[in-house]
Amino acid sequence: MFKPQVKVCGLTNVAEAVGCSLLGVNAVGFVFYSKSKRNVTKKKAREIVCNLPDNVRKVGVFVNESFTDIINTVKYCNLDAVQLHGYENNDLVNHLLKTKLIVIKALFLEKEPSLKKVVNYDASAYLVEHGKGKLPGGNALEWDWNKSKEFGAKHPFIIAGGLSPENIYEAIQKSLPDAVDVSSGVEFYPGRKDLDKVKKFIEIVSNCNIHGIKVKKIF
Repeated sequence: MFKPQVKVCGLTNVAEAVGCSLLGVNAVGFVFYSKSKRNVTKKKAREIVCNLPDNVRKVGVFVNESFTDIINTVKYCNLDAVQLHGYENNDLVNHLLKTKLIVIKALFLEKEPSLKKVVNYDASAYLVEHGKGKLPGGNALEWDWNKSKEFGAKHPFIIAGGLSPENIYEAIQKSLPDAVDVSSGVEFYPGRKDLDKVKKFIEIVSNCNIHGIKVKKIF
């Protein structure tokens, strides 16, 4: 059955993270990037993680951080996966893989590293988004998701950028992703999740059954 996994990113408090886990998300993300409106401290992320069940993957989002800084955060917060959203090289990816982490590398349509640069990486999976806007993330901008479909046929990938309950069905139909990553599309304001929107988002994803498509497990 075609049912992409769901990651909700940019969690900043315990109640909403626990709420997301009860609604059935596969993963939650914590942004360790100081310029992001969803930036969270290591102390707060650790508190949230301690309240989440083991079956929900905990993902740290980093931008151009060193191996040492990433691993220190991973250990302190007890994370399962890392998402690299900058210009990280494959040496870093491989070092992180050796620690048994799930390693996700972000690639972009409109900036570097582009989708073509996938040949330079050995990541567990790839997060694909448009790449417009001032910040490394999706910047709440919709894009032509169909442009990632060919990439996804060859690589395990997560689609992100501008997703919401209103457009997720269309985005999945066009891109056929293995997982979807949502943040601003299910928020009251940056960093605060609307659990009703999260519920609706998950329900729509759960009903996206496409004959003959098999999802590659990421989380």
